[in-house]
Amino acid sequence: MSGMFPRLACAAAVAAQAVLVPVPAAAAPDPHPTVARLLTDLQRLYRQTEQATETYNATTELLDRQRAEVTRLDGELTRARLASRGSRSDAGRLARQQYQNSGGLGPYVRVLFAPDPQHALDEGHVIAELAREHARTVARLAATEKRKDTLAREARKALDTRQTLAGRQRGQRDDIRARLAEVERMLAGLTPEQLAAVARLEEQGVSEAQRKLTTAGALPADRPASPAGDRAVDYALDQLGKPYRWGARGPDAYDCSGLTSQAWSRAGTPLPRTSREQWDRLRKVPLNQLRPGDLVVYFPDATHVAMYVGDGKVVQAPRPGAKVEISAIASYPILGAVRPDPDGRV
Repeated sequence: MSGMFPRLACAAAVAAQAVLVPVPAAAAPDPHPTVARLLTDLQRLYRQTEQATETYNATTELLDRQRAEVTRLDGELTRARLASRGSRSDAGRLARQQYQNSGGLGPYVRVLFAPDPQHALDEGHVIAELAREHARTVARLAATEKRKDTLAREARKALDTRQTLAGRQRGQRDDIRARLAEVERMLAGLTPEQLAAVARLEEQGVSEAQRKLTTAGALPADRPASPAGDRAVDYALDQLGKPYRWGARGPDAYDCSGLTSQAWSRAGTPLPRTSREQWDRLRKVPLNQLRPGDLVVYFPDATHVAMYVGDGKVVQAPRPGAKVEISAIASYPILGAVRPDPDGRV
């Protein structure tokens, strides 16, 4: 988060250049075990913060939808109330008109005493039609009243749901802030030498993980992006250097899924907001079939996502305290990859 640790600006900048990955099991014995422990602790804190951020993002998405639903129901309820008043007015008007036309006499008596029986019969048809119209109006009024009551119940329920989600969102926001404060406290206790050692250990882990992917043939050969993929990549690369901020989706800052969803939205393909939804709902592709614009999802619970840009690299909003950057694809433990482009072929 930009300006988050002013007392450690230089040291934090060094640490932000490295990407947190598990220390490779095959690495040489570490002469400074406390550095490995520091790295593990930082990894844990950053990952917990990102998990909390993605949970917050999911709740925010639900809350946005619920707000729209409340607005829609309020509009329908207003229209139903206006229709109800109109139906009541029509029913009253027809009742008055029917009484005035009938003169207070039954149809048979009016025909019997009328000087022109045919005219009386014609009037009777008019009265009958008015009666039928009155019946239709009353039925419409009853239906409108029923719909109005139903909409009122739905609107109250939707409002209650919105308030529940808003409360949940506030709790998740406080959780994220507490986790970030824990990260800040830990960083504040490290010396510049310790931060530099942590950064070197991170870089070793990334290099080893990338080497293993290359040796196993898991990295793709250069493949052309689709036109939409090109647009998404161009947008993401234009955001380089902008700060990571939890819950942000641009234009001044991003979190991981905020960057990928916004890039593809600008390319004409709206995506789900969170990394978990992107993993669950988009089409899976093998790593060795990746092309620029595809998304690489990380960790077993899909709590981080980046965009593949080619040559074994991704663009990503990595974590609090860092900025949008280009990184090795093996920056984090890879879960798999998905393709947002609906027209793209594997």
